[in-house]
Amino acid sequence: MSTPEAPKIEFPCDYPIKVVGSAGGELHNLVIETMERHSPGFDQATITVRGSRKGNFQSITVTITATGETQLQAIFADLKDHPLVQMVL
Repeated sequence: MSTPEAPKIEFPCDYPIKVVGSAGGELHNLVIETMERHSPGFDQATITVRGSRKGNFQSITVTITATGETQLQAIFADLKDHPLVQMVL
């Protein structure tokens, strides 16, 4: 008999999402809109923004309360499909 695997992440949990993309307010607005759509009422105080050395890119990290894998997949898909976004971690 095999033992069922424990879930890799126990939901709900605090889950950080990092978005790297073109520097500017548009990226920041995109991240906020996406998080509000998939995690309504997330705490905007958790947002941290870091610019690249030359100022061309930004890294925006947001911590949300993740409710499940489906939610996380939808967030990642929405962000990856946008032309301002280079990478989502």
